[in-house]
Amino acid sequence: MKWALLSLLFTIATVLTGCEPLKVLDPKGPQAATQAKDIMLSIGIMSIIVLAVFGILIFMLTKYRASKQSKDYEPPHIEGSLLVETICVGIPVLIVIFLSIVSVQSNYKVEAKPAGYGDKEPLIIYASSSNWKWHFSYPEENIETVNYLYIPTDRPIEFKLYSYGPITSFWIPQLGGQKYAMSDMVNTLHLAADVPGEYMGRNANFSGKGFAENTFNVKAMSETEFDKWVKEVKKTAKPLTEDKFTELLKPGHLGQSTYTGTHLGFLPPPEGEHGGHNHGSGHSMNMEKDEKANETSSESEHHHH
Repeated sequence: MKWALLSLLFTIATVLTGCEPLKVLDPKGPQAATQAKDIMLSIGIMSIIVLAVFGILIFMLTKYRASKQSKDYEPPHIEGSLLVETICVGIPVLIVIFLSIVSVQSNYKVEAKPAGYGDKEPLIIYASSSNWKWHFSYPEENIETVNYLYIPTDRPIEFKLYSYGPITSFWIPQLGGQKYAMSDMVNTLHLAADVPGEYMGRNANFSGKGFAENTFNVKAMSETEFDKWVKEVKKTAKPLTEDKFTELLKPGHLGQSTYTGTHLGFLPPPEGEHGGHNHGSGHSMNMEKDEKANETSSESEHHHH
């Protein structure tokens, strides 16, 4: 037992010394902070359980080891213990209930607009993936970037996620959790950056041979610097044409590039949406018109019959 414990401690120490700080435990935004708090809470509960189990194991092995008993010893017949069974079943049930409540509360927080920003309007960015690159469209600023993302700090960011290829997963570990991007609907992800800096983003869902390099860089800066960057892009970048965007969608890896205009005009995102509201997009309005038209048609048909 002594050597087993020493080996365990040595292994843990060796592994931890070679680890870089975990990005998910180094949050730079409110959504990521909520998730990091939940992760540490879960690790704490699991650590207590592991320590308790190992403590009981050592106690049992020491107290009831065979060397202490006579050769003709026979253990007494025990039908069961209500106390032991209550503890063994009750504690896990209480832990599951507690973690379920925490998870539901946290889920509502990270799915909503980040708290602490008052009435600030979110910056809307359409983040679409293709094999194996990321396209970021800024409809309000009328610019688009490939494989890199600039965002202002202290302002909520609302990502509209979809894919021009297989299902991918948009993930910036230091700003929040991952969410799927699909070809037939738009998913909404709310994030925010409290601290200026450079962060790593990637596709967290296996999507073919180029998956490992399906990454992008994120730079968070003050709103003043962000506005300067937007003005510079509009002065220096080339316009994004439909032919150019079609070329960008071809499978392969690319570096970073910047354009004026977005692909949203000539190749719009899917109409279905989950987890948010359309801003400045005609898709939801068209869907509402279609639904009203269908309702009117149904009512007319009903009256006719």
